[in-house]
Amino acid sequence: MTSATAATPGLTDAERASLDTAIDELETGSRTWSALGVGQRATLLRAVRTAVAASAEEWAHTAAMSKGLNGSHPLRGEEWLAGPYSVLGALDAYIETLSRLAEGRNPLEGLQLGRAPGGRTTVHAFPLTGIDKVLLSGFTGEVWLTPGTTPRSARAGAGLAQRTPTESGGVGLVLGAGNVTSIPVLDVLYELLAHNRVALLKVNPTQDALVPIFEHALAALIEPGFLRIVRGSGETGAFLTAHKKLVHVHITGSAATFDTIVWGTGAAGKRRRRENRPQLKKPITAELGGVSPIIVVPGEWTDADLTFHAEHIATMRLQNCGHNCIAGQVVIMSSDWAQRDAFRVALRRAYAKAPERPIWYPGSGDRMQQASDDYPDALVLGDRLLVEISDGDDATALQSTEYFAPVLGVVEVAGAGQTFLDAAIAYANDELQGTLGANLLIDPATQESLGTGFGRAIAELHYGSIAINAWTAFGFITPTLTWGAFPGNTIDEVGSGLSVVHNALLLDNVERSVVRGPFRPFPRSLPMANGGGRFTILPKPPWFVTARTGAVVSEGLTRFRATGGILGLAKTLFQALRA
Repeated sequence: MTSATAATPGLTDAERASLDTAIDELETGSRTWSALGVGQRATLLRAVRTAVAASAEEWAHTAAMSKGLNGSHPLRGEEWLAGPYSVLGALDAYIETLSRLAEGRNPLEGLQLGRAPGGRTTVHAFPLTGIDKVLLSGFTGEVWLTPGTTPRSARAGAGLAQRTPTESGGVGLVLGAGNVTSIPVLDVLYELLAHNRVALLKVNPTQDALVPIFEHALAALIEPGFLRIVRGSGETGAFLTAHKKLVHVHITGSAATFDTIVWGTGAAGKRRRRENRPQLKKPITAELGGVSPIIVVPGEWTDADLTFHAEHIATMRLQNCGHNCIAGQVVIMSSDWAQRDAFRVALRRAYAKAPERPIWYPGSGDRMQQASDDYPDALVLGDRLLVEISDGDDATALQSTEYFAPVLGVVEVAGAGQTFLDAAIAYANDELQGTLGANLLIDPATQESLGTGFGRAIAELHYGSIAINAWTAFGFITPTLTWGAFPGNTIDEVGSGLSVVHNALLLDNVERSVVRGPFRPFPRSLPMANGGGRFTILPKPPWFVTARTGAVVSEGLTRFRATGGILGLAKTLFQALRA
């Protein structure tokens, strides 16, 4: 028998044999993968792209229905952007990187490299195409490398395993996320390209309905033995993580699941942890979520600013019903802000009026009940909770529990300007669980008044993804940025995870990614009205849960990404202006 164990509770002999066969086929496929040149891999990804484009409509519709969003639901567009749109963008970016390497060019050729506080090199990673500069005007993104990484070493390391394509990374296991449909596919692509590792993908049971679509979209990877997709329960996962022929595990999920894999459960798991004797005998990487802050820097905001960013925050929490590892959970405001009461009113209104939708992710109902028990005085607004922490309230549960459900909290710290910003960042770093992503809202005049202190403060915000006047989900969906926890975690204290994914420029020595967006939407983003801020053509981004035309715009953008077509894009932009 080739498997790690002779028997696994809950699995039949036939199921174990089938998994063994899939792994044996992947071992053969890993040798084929190592024989492919970088240019051949780019050609292969083009075939994958064609199939993903052809599968996009069925993919988005199946995902929406599995989450209780029917064909007329106003939030169904989420499944276009978080599914096929994200994968198509990643494929385009990886194809560009591989094509450059195949031509003997560096992935960073022509890209702007800069500096950030603390001796950090930055890579301007978005936008890199003309169409992104237009459609997503006002949004930029950069990757910050670890302190001491020079521009020369950044260029030397770009490409990762594609610099040595004949060196096989073996066969790895990807335990797919159950909440966002692009995640399993993006994780598989990163295994192949960053590590030269072919992959066995075990989908989460919440995505079983998508397996036939994945098999069609990824057929060009499955047929040569570079990928196998399997369904299964926790018993299947346990069998695979222990399998001797699988050399690596990557998981997107919860810290509790990570600990079960690494240490085991019950008294035996506690003993292994205490003795530093993990049951997992192979390397593991992970993306595990956390409690994400939304820092609201006080300034002089117009009524329209208050309304827009209240809806912005509602989106950060309520997109995908809060079942996101990057959902904003704790709003950090200034107790000294003259507009604090007005903003609280705007936030309550925006949070309450967002379209209702099912709480669909397994266990989220229990977490909602937990939040109700933790905070019995929380505001119940439809199908969601708003927890406003007052003097004397215990914020511990809000700070340490990733509710993964429509639960939003509001806390206050004192101060204005730099004093507030430094205090809010210290609160986020020291009090909130995890380091995956942090969001910050600041008006242009206040940011300008802070000068270099603003950049220094951002450097002190220890999160793997930071969004300034944007939501960190923009970083997730941008393939040339990186996604993962701030460096420094270990299997003993895993926090939000280990290592990064996405990273289509295949950069080494990554510390974080930083997204910057426009404070004011169109037409208030026009130079005569934006107060020195960034111009954008978007009146309201289609991912806002309050965007009236978000569904049709998200679908239109995905179709344009898939097949092009100026007429279709023009219609989509017209609908965007009606948002």
